[in-house]
Amino acid sequence: MNLEASELPENNAMLEMSLPTALELTHLGLATLLDIRQTFEIQMKGAIPDTLHIPLFEVKVMLGHTLTEDEQDILDAGQPKDMDAKSFFTMINQLHHERDHLLLCICNSGRRSLTAAALLRSLGYPKALSVAGGFQAWKKWQAARINAA
Repeated sequence: MNLEASELPENNAMLEMSLPTALELTHLGLATLLDIRQTFEIQMKGAIPDTLHIPLFEVKVMLGHTLTEDEQDILDAGQPKDMDAKSFFTMINQLHHERDHLLLCICNSGRRSLTAAALLRSLGYPKALSVAGGFQAWKKWQAARINAA
């Protein structure tokens, strides 16, 4: 089953949260930010502190989903992260069920994270959401904080 956020436009608003809200919930210990970008993207553009890295395309392959040609190209551009289904589900269950956390997916711009949130919800994690604007919004937020100081 392929879940593309673009195929679910009516649901996007229900799956999205603003960056300031996401950061506040994370700060309060009520949510965990899941950076779903590929490893090379984080290496090239930088990481958001206190995020958990779970590359979306590797998860999709691990779960038996078919990648689009663009997704496969992005996956092929980097080195795979050492992750298997058991460790993925153990980690997600521990965050979502045991700690009762929101799972806040963040990518580069906010598009892939919608797909990730929809995928997690389809797997039984109803508290999965996407962070609107993604890493680009976080970079702007960081720059504004620095300029205000």
